[in-house]
Amino acid sequence: MIVRFATSADAPGILTIYAPYITQSIVTFEYEVPTEAEFAERIQIIQQQFPYLVAEEDGRVLGYAYASRHRDRIAYQWSAETSVYIHPDSHRLGIARQLYTTLFQLLRWQGYYNAYAGITMPNPKSEAFHRSMGFEPVGVYTNIGYKLGAWHSVAWYQLTVQPYSTNPVPPVSITTYKGDLSMT
Repeated sequence: MIVRFATSADAPGILTIYAPYITQSIVTFEYEVPTEAEFAERIQIIQQQFPYLVAEEDGRVLGYAYASRHRDRIAYQWSAETSVYIHPDSHRLGIARQLYTTLFQLLRWQGYYNAYAGITMPNPKSEAFHRSMGFEPVGVYTNIGYKLGAWHSVAWYQLTVQPYSTNPVPPVSITTYKGDLSMT
C-alpha cells in the first residue's frame, strides 16, 4: 500500500468510498452524491492549499484523507479541518492512521498549528480513533444538522500539530511541497 497525493483520476474511487456515507448514514451532512466531475473539482480546489491524500493498493483506492480551511477569517489561517474515510473492506488495517500521520506531517511542514475534526454523534469508533491519534474533545454543537429524519449533534476534536510560536508566518501552499511522501 502507498500513500500519495490524490489526483482528479481518483474521484471515482473516492466516491465509491464516500457515496454510502452520504446516502446511508449521518456521518456526513451532504444529501446528494456529487458527480465524478464535481468531486474531481473539489480535489483540485482543496489541493491549491491543503494536502489531499489517498491510500492505494494495486490501483484501488482504500481510503483518503484531506485537510481544508477551518474558518474564513484571517486569524484562523493556522488551523485546518481534517477528514478521513476508509473503504469498508479496509477497516482496522492501519490505513486511517497512516493517512492521518502523513497528513499531520504535511500540515506541520506547511506551518499549521491546529487540526480539527467534527464527528457526527454517535460515532464511538471515530471518536476512539481520533483520541488514539492525539485529538482531544473541545465541544459539541448540539442538534446542528438535520438528516435522515432527525437532528444530530457534532462533537469537535482538536489536535495541536506543532508547538505554538509567537508571530507565526502564514502557512505555505501544499503545491510548494517537493518531498517524497514515503519520507514524511
